[in-house]
Amino acid sequence: MDSELNVELQTLLGSEEFQFKRLVIEGIDNEPVFALNVPSARDQVISLFHKAVMSGDSYVQRLAQRIEVAIQSRVALPVVRFADGEYEFYNLSLLCNGLYRQAESTGAIRRALPLHIEAICAVANGGILAPLVFPGNCKLQRGLSALWKRKNGSDGAIRFFNFLNCNGVRLTEQNYTPFYAVYAYLSSARFAVAMDRRTVCIINSDYDATACIDWFARAGSHPQLMHVRIPDSYVATRWSAMRDAVLAQITAVPDLFIVGAGVGALPVCVDLARQFSVPAIDAGHILNMMNNMELKSRGPRFFTYRR
Repeated sequence: MDSELNVELQTLLGSEEFQFKRLVIEGIDNEPVFALNVPSARDQVISLFHKAVMSGDSYVQRLAQRIEVAIQSRVALPVVRFADGEYEFYNLSLLCNGLYRQAESTGAIRRALPLHIEAICAVANGGILAPLVFPGNCKLQRGLSALWKRKNGSDGAIRFFNFLNCNGVRLTEQNYTPFYAVYAYLSSARFAVAMDRRTVCIINSDYDATACIDWFARAGSHPQLMHVRIPDSYVATRWSAMRDAVLAQITAVPDLFIVGAGVGALPVCVDLARQFSVPAIDAGHILNMMNNMELKSRGPRFFTYRR
């Protein structure tokens, strides 16, 4: 376990209230993912913790409570994850185009950034930010090794927090949860039970109704599922142009949105949560699991397998 933050990250966080700790969540089995990755991948189970939160289970419980209370009270709650694709996008780099086509050009990213900045500030002020932060992507290097580090992704979190700093955003106990806590909650029996008899709207490009119904049913849950299709590319740069057409397809107010839109999930979740006063969760790989399309993610992900 690494309990010390490097100087650059500590400075960017602007607080001494965060530390690195091992993310341990009851019932999770990461061995199938470890078996398919290089040994250094184990580094990803060390996450950023606020000092007021003692364990991974506490983070999942806090997230569950926020979401479940927001459903009951009809409160807007965007929950958005950030990882390598987002870090490259905010750095105006076309390396954001990994598994999916996120941006057509650096010019398109630049034009979309004001929308993303406004959205990320909205999440910081009234939602939950879930960036992927672990020792392996907090290694800012200068000089001859800098180019290798950029390609390797080893400074991604540092660059992300610099972006947040430049836009007046700070992580707090209230607005932060670890990236993998979102996966752990969405793959849990607690989430399935919370959705039973609820209306859940799935926003993404691929939808297999039978697979999604079966995914919940295996956990004894029977939500009413709705689906609204969005394009499979460039949502991150074109959301302003497609927003009205997407929102117009939502004819009934759901209890919760589950969103799959790559880097575009940030503005999508913010607008859905605002418009309908409910939680909107950036689910990513979990949606591929629901749709029986895990290969679309090119392999399994941490904190999604249960013992």
